[in-house]
Amino acid sequence: MKNGVFTDYKIFTGNSNPELAEEIAKIMGKPLGKATVTKFSDGEISVNLWETVRGIDTYIVQPTCDPVNDSLMELLIMIDAMKRASAGRINAVIPYYGYARQDRKAKARDPITAKLVADLLSSAGADRVVTMDLHAAQIQGYFNIPVDHLLGMPILVKYFMEKNLDNLVVVSPDHGSVSRARNMAQPLDAPIAIVDKRRPKANVSEVMNIIGDIQDKNVLIVDDMIDTAGTLTNAANALKDLGAKEVYACATHAVLSGPAIERIESSVIKECVLLNTVQIPQEKRSPKIKVLSVAPLFAEAMIRIFTNDSISKLFD
Repeated sequence: MKNGVFTDYKIFTGNSNPELAEEIAKIMGKPLGKATVTKFSDGEISVNLWETVRGIDTYIVQPTCDPVNDSLMELLIMIDAMKRASAGRINAVIPYYGYARQDRKAKARDPITAKLVADLLSSAGADRVVTMDLHAAQIQGYFNIPVDHLLGMPILVKYFMEKNLDNLVVVSPDHGSVSRARNMAQPLDAPIAIVDKRRPKANVSEVMNIIGDIQDKNVLIVDDMIDTAGTLTNAANALKDLGAKEVYACATHAVLSGPAIERIESSVIKECVLLNTVQIPQEKRSPKIKVLSVAPLFAEAMIRIFTNDSISKLFD
């Protein structure tokens, strides 16, 4: 560091999404930092940094995705290793922030894991967090360190603008995603509709109503993540049954656990567009799934952090 400004930076990665880290590093014109993240025979995680980070602005690219606990512990131990090696600044680049779904006490004795993970990152020694499309925007407030919250929406909007679908309606799969659907619909100059889900009693199938006009329209379901794809495919089937023309879907985080792929494959969805915040293994690829890269956006944000330029300009 010279006159309060870092003169160099290094990019490291754990094992959760090395492909994304390599793509970001390539765009930034840097090789990935030399580090190995392995396990002892009992499952404990071992981290070794093979180059100096003293006084360096460091970036650890590590989404906390499946296996979630291993990914999180790798990140925490890498942060600790860098803190003890006198890194100038430690930036945790977490494209997918795991444990975010438990972000409030919905009922008595619930944990708030989004806050717990924020505390763990700060305690480990992270100086800044860079993430994308948090499950709830207020999670930023759980941190006592700077958080740069990037948005995947512009990448998805650009893709669907180029598709130029006629008679498009943007659909929120539940009431919680209405603001996300509205933000997607505005640049696409499209109206929105909402899937209203109700369960009349326990163990009885959901009754679906659609708020809005989707008759003979192309519809685009928007969500922040696709996990088991149950909500998504149920909504898609209901939209088709109620007169939608073609059904498209998009989301930032491709969690795709359990029967997600089978459900998407057998659903009426024509195309499901996802971002690569989570690495999608080959066995989870499908002709219906299109993957777009977030690497250019993260690379630009990381360069701006290093040079102390504005991040908000990325959203203008």
